Amino acid sequence: MTQSDSLPAPPRDAPARGHLPGDGHMWVMVLGDMIIFGGYFVIFMIYRTMTPNEFLAAQQHLDLDVGAVNTVVLLTSSWFVARSVLAARAGRHEQAIRLVWAGGGCGVLFMLLKAYEWAHEIAAGRTNSELFYSFYYVLTGVHLLHVAIGLIVLGVVVRELRNPARRRVSMVESGAVYWHMVDLLWVVIFALLYVMR
Repeated sequence: MTQSDSLPAPPRDAPARGHLPGDGHMWVMVLGDMIIFGGYFVIFMIYRTMTPNEFLAAQQHLDLDVGAVNTVVLLTSSWFVARSVLAARAGRHEQAIRLVWAGGGCGVLFMLLKAYEWAHEIAAGRTNSELFYSFYYVLTGVHLLHVAIGLIVLGVVVRELRNPARRRVSMVESGAVYWHMVDLLWVVIFALLYVMR
């Protein structure tokens, strides 16, 4: 008996070794989005380099605690979504659905915290008339739109998981790929707007 004979067989719907999770079209869209955001980030850095004191003074008004909490919320949502992929691959569809709901719930909490933060900044008179806040509202606003789209994607994933005839691990993986991109973009935005001094 060889060593390979003693290994258990992988689950029927387990991805092959070297498998790229999700659909190729989703990866094209995600990479395109990351290139666009990368352009935003480069332009932000150019303007920041040109007027560092103005950016630093405006940045002091952002609430680092709210930004940090939002970061933890989105990273937690990514953990739930990653666990949902593992559950779906193992055929534990009800568990996968609950995990996707948890990830989506964190996404909604993120949006509520961002709305609170925006309302606070606007009430304090910090609008896009300041260059830093122009970038702040554009970057966080476009990201917020991506979070909303991500919640729709997660809703589609739940719908598919609920229907035994439509269950596809690749759909859950594609939803996770998009959601992880949203989280990764926020980590960069948080670093640029809140942390970098």
